Amino acid sequence: MIKRIKSSLLAKVFIITALLLIGVSFLVYGVLACFMPETYSNELNESLDEQTRAFIAEISQMSMEESGDLFDRFLDNTNIDHMELFGHDGRQIDLPGKDRESFNDAVTEMVAEDTAWNMDIDNIPTISGSYPFSFLGDDREYTLVVYGAAGQVAELQRSFVRVLPLLALIIVIVSFIVSWIFSHLITKPVLKISRISKEMSELKLEWQLDEQRSDELGTLEASLNYLSRQLSTTLNDLQKANRQLELDIEHEKALEQAQMDFFSAASHELKTPVTIIKGQLEGMLLGIGAYKDREKYLSRSLEVANTLETMVQELLTVSRLQTSNADFKSDHFDCVPMIQSYLRETEDLIVSKELQINLDIPATVFINGNRLLMEKVFSNLIGNAIKYSLQGADINISIQENQDKYLCCIENSGTYIPEEDFSKIFEAFYRVEQSRSRKTGGSGLGLYIVQKILQLHDSCCYVCNTKTGVKFSFELS
Repeated sequence: MIKRIKSSLLAKVFIITALLLIGVSFLVYGVLACFMPETYSNELNESLDEQTRAFIAEISQMSMEESGDLFDRFLDNTNIDHMELFGHDGRQIDLPGKDRESFNDAVTEMVAEDTAWNMDIDNIPTISGSYPFSFLGDDREYTLVVYGAAGQVAELQRSFVRVLPLLALIIVIVSFIVSWIFSHLITKPVLKISRISKEMSELKLEWQLDEQRSDELGTLEASLNYLSRQLSTTLNDLQKANRQLELDIEHEKALEQAQMDFFSAASHELKTPVTIIKGQLEGMLLGIGAYKDREKYLSRSLEVANTLETMVQELLTVSRLQTSNADFKSDHFDCVPMIQSYLRETEDLIVSKELQINLDIPATVFINGNRLLMEKVFSNLIGNAIKYSLQGADINISIQENQDKYLCCIENSGTYIPEEDFSKIFEAFYRVEQSRSRKTGGSGLGLYIVQKILQLHDSCCYVCNTKTGVKFSFELS
């Protein structure tokens, strides 16, 4: 029970508030019980003193025999218990008036009783004082002692005693009710803020305080709301940064794996022509069998060496593309002349294969990009179309403007690529037909280089089969 109270702010505020209210209430009651009867007694004494002085002023204007009626009327006052009259020699004398015998007898009995201090509190008089005076025509000095009735003061004291149990019950009940209401009003926002703080510590930020208060708690609620929004924003940013970091790490891992695969494939691809050249040279040096015909195999070795040179050049191009972001230079140039220039360079091959070149391009096509790299894109795509086209095939080269961009398409007829190879065709060293690629001297890097260059230009190369052949397309701005 004590642990629960210590751990509950509501219980502690309730108990402390109830004890304070009960303590203050009983303190006020005790002060009233102690000082109110005394204050009331003093007021009675002052009133009795004022009345007595007025009475003395009246009887001083008449003789003792004439003052009897005044004494009788004065004794009828409810505030007076009894009076005593003393002569000039200090002895008590009878009071003038018709009721003086009964008053004198009462006084005599009161003085004579030995148990005077055991009298009921209602009969204990309040002494107002002694008043010296002289009757008219009598030079002797008399002293009048007046005793006031203490019944009202005693009744007031008894009232405080009688009302104490009921008042104590009311004080306790009201204190509990007020303490309960007060503790809830005070601790409700604090408990709410405590709950919110616990949720914040668990990074649960899906809440909003009302901010209707204008006091310090309202300021604290506004601060918590602002802190929650800031934490939520920061956490979202951290989560985004974490996801981006994970993506970057995965991308780096993919790049590392791609580089490992690339160098592994490059080693394999370079090993093949080197092995061929080495075998042919050894055969010619040793004069073994058919290798005695040196002219024939020297010619073949030269072809393999040319293939090897082309592959090395392609590998160097790939290496430059890996770091081209650092020194990528963009120009605004016309790509039509470079297409026409490459067609002139390959005119002999075009004629030997009886190919039909169909151009559908504007007179000028100005694009933004790196001139040397884009020349590589056009030469690789057009070169592949020329190399892999059948005898007498058609090659269509078109450039069309499309919403501030140019769509470039290169299509050769008579050949098709299996759709299952579309996802692999732009990979390094991948060949659709291994034997034919070897025969034509392809390195397997041409389309890989094309895709890398276009990605540097925020573009991408697409391939699809058409009714008549294969079409490669990309967009440039």
